[in-house]
Amino acid sequence: MSESSRTTETPAEKRSLKEKILHEAREWAVTLAIFIPAFYIFSFLIYEQRVIPSESMVPNLQVGDRVAVNKFAYGYSRYSLPWGAWRLIPEGEGRVFGGKPDRGDVAVFMHPHTDRVMIKRIIGLPGDEVQMIDEQLYLNGEPIERDFIRRIKYVPHQVSYTETAREYRETINGKSWLSHQWLQGDNQVRSLDTTPVFKVPEGHYLFIGDNRDNSEDGRSTTGHCPPNAQGVIDRAGCELARGIDPEDASVGFVPAENLIGRADTVLFSTYSCGDAHAEPCMKKRLWRGL
Repeated sequence: MSESSRTTETPAEKRSLKEKILHEAREWAVTLAIFIPAFYIFSFLIYEQRVIPSESMVPNLQVGDRVAVNKFAYGYSRYSLPWGAWRLIPEGEGRVFGGKPDRGDVAVFMHPHTDRVMIKRIIGLPGDEVQMIDEQLYLNGEPIERDFIRRIKYVPHQVSYTETAREYRETINGKSWLSHQWLQGDNQVRSLDTTPVFKVPEGHYLFIGDNRDNSEDGRSTTGHCPPNAQGVIDRAGCELARGIDPEDASVGFVPAENLIGRADTVLFSTYSCGDAHAEPCMKKRLWRGL
C-alpha cells in the first residue's frame, strides 16, 4: 500500500478522554439550550400534560390518567405559565386572546383561594343559576336530562372500603357525560346533594366534579360569599369566613383569569381496574377524548 493511500488518523481520534467528555458536554448543553425553551413555549402556548391526582372526576377521569390540556382554547393569563412560573408575574385581570368556555367542558384552573391546580367540569356560565335538589342538578330552574346507566362497585383511591355508585348519563344542550352518585347509606356524608341557588356572576364560572359524592367543588358554600337576602349566592371575591382555612375552602366561583386550559384527551393511564376491584370494570383510557 502506497504512502498516499494510507488512512490517516482524524483529529477526533487523537482527542484525549477529557477532550471527548468536554465535547459531549458542550453538545448536550447546546441541545438543552434549544430544547428547554422550545418545550417551555410549547407548554405555555399549545399543550401541557397534567396527571389526575384524585377521584373527583370519576368515571371520566381516574387517578393516574395523563391528560393533554389545550392551552389556546381559552386564551392566556398569567396562570397559563407552566411549572409555577405564574408566581413571577404580577396579579392582573383578563386574558389575552381569550376564548369562551362551553358548558360541559372539562377544564383545568387555579383554585381561587390556594395555589392548587384543579380539574372539574364547567356547569355554570355567567348569568346561569345552578342548584342541586335531592341529587338532581338544576340549571336555570329546570332539571337537566339524566338517564340511569348501571351500578358499579369499586374501592376508591387510598381507602379500604367498597362503594357502590349509580352511573348516569347527563345531557345539557346536546352535550353529554357520565356522572357517579354513591348509594345512600355508604360511607360518605352527602352534604352537597341539596344546595342553595348559585347565580354565576359575570367573568366567573361554576365548576362541579362528575363524582358527585367525592368532589369538593362549587356546590360547597365554604369558598363562596354569603347569600343575599333571598338566599341566593351571587357574588364573588369575598374574604373567607372566619375559621375557614384556604386549604379547606371550596373553589367557589372561579374567575375567568384562573382558567389554564381545556382538558381534551386522556393520553394514557396507570389506573388499574384490578387494583380498584371494580365490578364491572371501568374502561381504561388510552388516547381517548373527553
